[in-house]
Amino acid sequence: MAPLTRKVAIVTGGSRGIGRAIAERLGRDGASVVVNYVQNVDKAKEVVSAIESAGARALAVQADMGQIADVRRLFQETCDHFGRLDILVNNAGLFQPHPIAEVTEEEFDAAFALNAKGAFFAFQEAARRIGDGGRIINISSCSTAMSLPGFAVYVGSKAAGEQFARALSKELGGRGITINTVSPGFTETDMLPQDPEWRKMGAQMSALGRLGQPEDIADVVAFLVSEQGRWITGHNIQACGGVV
Repeated sequence: MAPLTRKVAIVTGGSRGIGRAIAERLGRDGASVVVNYVQNVDKAKEVVSAIESAGARALAVQADMGQIADVRRLFQETCDHFGRLDILVNNAGLFQPHPIAEVTEEEFDAAFALNAKGAFFAFQEAARRIGDGGRIINISSCSTAMSLPGFAVYVGSKAAGEQFARALSKELGGRGITINTVSPGFTETDMLPQDPEWRKMGAQMSALGRLGQPEDIADVVAFLVSEQGRWITGHNIQACGGVV
């Protein structure tokens, strides 16, 4: 039997990049997966098809995770359709690097609406709905532990999610629910700037000499949400290939 059989998972931002790799991996492991997307319904349907082809159930749900009403609707539709919730992977995020002197109020508000407020209210809904023994994963970034120019708004908003996850691990631990953050490094997705020099720098900063792949992150998440991950909670796993 697949390790996540009879489990129901939500993956926010699940139509592309790291989110897609996580959604497809959880489906291969037997979970029914809700693939959240905000705009690209065709990409979300591709992920649903891939999960169903692997023998699991899947559902695409449109929701802007920066809007509280959408967050709550996502969780309600999940429970209405599948009847339960066991796993949340909070992956949706916005990355717009600019020096502090150039950041507009609109850019600041957009980053914090999704990366911080969206994360908080996703955690709130999960705390209210997830079953005992459930798993919550927050996807952050190894850049919150670094000082990179142009990253201030991104790391500030992502660091908020890390702290929410730590607090929630203490609040829900009595129900056997684990909450951890996974922090990728330079990972080959369309969120990573396309500049070849930027990508070369990212590979060189890794102790393993390459960019991460979405599947590298999905494998870490799959372990943490499995039964084997039951004794790990309140941690920030640096899944970054040794980038420091």
